Amino acid sequence: MTEDIIPMSLKELKRLPVLQNVIDKKIAQNHAAGLLGLTARQVRRIQTRFQEEGARGLLHHSRGKSSNRRCPHKERILKIYQERYSDFGPTLASEKLLELNHIRLSDETLRLWLIERGLWQTRRARKHRRWRERKPCSGQMIQMDGSHHDWFEGRGPKCVLMGYIDDATNFRYARFYEYEGVFPAMDSLGRYIKRYGIPQSLYLDKHSTYRSTAKPTLEDELHDRQHLSQFERAAKELGIELIHANSPQAKGRVERDFKIYQDRLVKEMRLRGICAIPEANAFLPVFLAPHNRRFGARPKDAANLHRPLPQGCDLDAVLCIKTQRVLRNDFTVLHDKVIYQVLDKVRVQNVIVEEHISGRLFITAGGRRLRHKKILTHPARIAVKAPRKTRVIARPPMNSFFKGPYFQRRLRLEAQKKASSLSTLTV
Repeated sequence: MTEDIIPMSLKELKRLPVLQNVIDKKIAQNHAAGLLGLTARQVRRIQTRFQEEGARGLLHHSRGKSSNRRCPHKERILKIYQERYSDFGPTLASEKLLELNHIRLSDETLRLWLIERGLWQTRRARKHRRWRERKPCSGQMIQMDGSHHDWFEGRGPKCVLMGYIDDATNFRYARFYEYEGVFPAMDSLGRYIKRYGIPQSLYLDKHSTYRSTAKPTLEDELHDRQHLSQFERAAKELGIELIHANSPQAKGRVERDFKIYQDRLVKEMRLRGICAIPEANAFLPVFLAPHNRRFGARPKDAANLHRPLPQGCDLDAVLCIKTQRVLRNDFTVLHDKVIYQVLDKVRVQNVIVEEHISGRLFITAGGRRLRHKKILTHPARIAVKAPRKTRVIARPPMNSFFKGPYFQRRLRLEAQKKASSLSTLTV
């Protein structure tokens, strides 16, 4: 009895009366094709199968059969994923399955398998953002930022990745440092300039390293200027325009790039056993080369706006911390609790102390470096204690109006105590 029951979909049930009318020659094949949303050729093919097999001919012949593209190693692949790539995304995991395990599988298939097993979640809907057009030329604007993350996953110290990305070409440059500060920012910018040239502008956030939070001094107000941080001052000397973003989403390219680094770069370093900053910096060019080739973009204009470093420009003297100090009458300078003796004779009131990334220190005046030496020993100050002043207490005389009654009362009480003690001894 159950063999006479033929399960059909709603689409197949709709075809049954139409085809029956075509066989009874009540409607034409072209009319039936319009009703079913098919071509006349498809109607003739289905009609032939319906006449030969009956209602069962309306069923799709692939129903109940496994797909020709079915992967027979699904369970084995999922087991490998859980053992080795449990925190990998579907795209990266499919690449590593092909590279390391020699298993070819599309990332979408793996994503569906992982969602089915509850090993992956779809992304939440993002807020609407206004799209900004890329800059047309390479070197016109470089997005720059630092990313704090456990890059070595506990195998080494925590560090910061300073990342650069060209807004026009998606070309990337990065380097690891122990912290995000003035020297790491200047060192990474100096290495970028020596390799690719000086960009027109840098797009970065409002970190205190990149933007001064200090109030303008009296001299700044008199000259109608803002107080600059050391990085802003160095960028101004190099002719680089600094653009400060109001939100992380504004510089979305470099922010999304850090998500890729925190996913792919971390796992690549894990597979290679990298656990120190020097090893990671040596590996970064190897990682970025195919990354730039794969995700690079062709700029709208072919012009490269990176400027070469001008001749005679000492980049180390620009990318350093410059502090103005007073030159004393004995030609000494106090800086960071250390006294330096200037050996050259100059007629200036103030000098500039330069602290370079290499750790060297220079004292300059009018662009000229002055010879100096560090004073290692200097006479200690002897602390002289001031003589202690004797405390003078103002005591009113005994015949004072305020003190007289209290003094007489005190004498009477003492006399009573003395009399009572003598009477006790007599008894």
